Amino acid sequence: MLNSIISIIGRTSIVAIFLMSALGNKIPNYSKVVGYMASEGVPAPQVLLAGAIAFLIIGGITVLVGYKARVGASLLLIFLALATYYFHDFWTVQDAAKAQAETIQFFKNVSMMGAMLFIIANGSGAGSLDALLARRRAKV
Repeated sequence: MLNSIISIIGRTSIVAIFLMSALGNKIPNYSKVVGYMASEGVPAPQVLLAGAIAFLIIGGITVLVGYKARVGASLLLIFLALATYYFHDFWTVQDAAKAQAETIQFFKNVSMMGAMLFIIANGSGAGSLDALLARRRAKV
């Protein structure tokens, strides 16, 4: 029981940033975010933003509830890899303070990519729908 609670809290903590990013920023500020993406050199920003929102919501929910979490973590990993490359390219920044801030953001994203790789490798853990379904299948 304790493992389930800890696992649920862990999954919630991991996905909160993704769901809030989609629901609290990208959707309500769609045009503004498209403009920012275009300024950073992202190709087809309107299309890719729609895809990013889908990846964030689908990936976030699947990891949160632990259903097909490996697929959801893969979507979030793809999002993170692209976002990190386009928006936290500290190696191109001339201003030292901005370069330091982008380096921190870059490695924050790298740590979240590590969490996604961990979920891809190990599944969603205790207290997940995947674990519940696996127990039910084992009883049959």
